[in-house]
Amino acid sequence: MTALAEAQVGQCGRVLQVDGMDEVAIRLLEMGLTPGVEFELLGIAPLGDPIEIEIRGYRLSLRKSEAARVTIELTA
Repeated sequence: MTALAEAQVGQCGRVLQVDGMDEVAIRLLEMGLTPGVEFELLGIAPLGDPIEIEIRGYRLSLRKSEAARVTIELTA
């Protein structure tokens, strides 16, 4: 288990949980980062923020601080 913010471009995985129950965590869940959903990390901006993932058939950009709150499991 690791945080989404630590994944590398091209890696795929599954969301395990979103940490916290504040406004940011709820917004991440509303955007589709729910437990069990699969994703692919498509890109990271040159300075490391934001990151872009593909999830549920669409592309989503997240701040690195938001991605650090998403616990993931990488798949082969």
